[in-house]
Amino acid sequence: MNVRAIFLMLLMMAAPALAQGFAGLGGDAQGFAAPERGVALSFPQDHGAHPDYRIEWWYLTANLKGADGKDYGAQWTLFRSALAPEEKPGWQSPQLWMGHAAITTAERHHSAERVARGGVGQAGVTLSPFSATIDDWSMTSRAAPPADELSALAITAAGEDFSYALTLDSHGPLVRQGEEGYSVKSAQGQASYYYSQPFYAVTGTIAAGGRDIAVTGQAWFDHEWSSQPLAKDQTGWDWFSFHFASGAKLMGFRLRDAGEGFTSATWINAGGTPEPQLPGALKVSPLAWAEVKGHRVPVRWKVSLPAKGIEVTTAPVNEDAWMATQVAYWEGPVRIEGTHPGVGYVEMTGY
Repeated sequence: MNVRAIFLMLLMMAAPALAQGFAGLGGDAQGFAAPERGVALSFPQDHGAHPDYRIEWWYLTANLKGADGKDYGAQWTLFRSALAPEEKPGWQSPQLWMGHAAITTAERHHSAERVARGGVGQAGVTLSPFSATIDDWSMTSRAAPPADELSALAITAAGEDFSYALTLDSHGPLVRQGEEGYSVKSAQGQASYYYSQPFYAVTGTIAAGGRDIAVTGQAWFDHEWSSQPLAKDQTGWDWFSFHFASGAKLMGFRLRDAGEGFTSATWINAGGTPEPQLPGALKVSPLAWAEVKGHRVPVRWKVSLPAKGIEVTTAPVNEDAWMATQVAYWEGPVRIEGTHPGVGYVEMTGY
């Protein structure tokens, strides 16, 4: 059985949970490890994979400005999903890997997907130096010791009609989301381990629409792992990462359910100090909807965090930023207006 068939089988087994975004996020996690409060994240070890947890991803988004003066977006993501909590060698490995890459322009959203089986060298994450790969896509450390492995990266990916090669250099610290890296996702207590590097400056080249375009900009990296990060009644999420012109950052999300949903946020000042906000402090509401590839999705948002005087609206670079992947979702760059102007990314699943 080939890798794609294996992945499709996993998705079909988890069909009731597909609306949550990725297979099994709200399913039972018997035998797998569970995040616990008070466990300190340790680097560089925690940049690597955690096979005793069921679900994990390394995720990067970049807001870019082309030499032509236009706005662009780039996404690079590697997902790991485990069929069983114990690691085994070679083709017996229970690890399944999936990669997503995208370039967003004002005219078109380009996306591609890769799937792989663990244990055979086709995909994985290694340390010293850090490297995350699937097929010929890579996210590789350029950092010289003793700097953190993620302080400088090179990322590459290509699809049928796009490609990019980007160089990233951080100018701020790693940020532990939630309670020192313990990120609560529901009133019932579901949680993940979660940290970010939101302070990358980016240079490089993208190719889309038959053109090579020199770009600069800023990027945001997330690494998150868990075994049951969502409650069973949560149907999807709306996730926001904002780079404000002041140098401050904001990460926030809403996990949707039959009621008002569960929101969480972290304010990050320009120096990199995080201030986790209480659940419910972040307020998000759709301002406009659009029909995108047969799905009705919000494309403009009002986002408020009264404790920090934030009241902003988002507008997409391209409303049609739909990831036409095995589990489809909306993911794209946005412009931000209001009390704290800037740029950012929005991800929406379960629509």
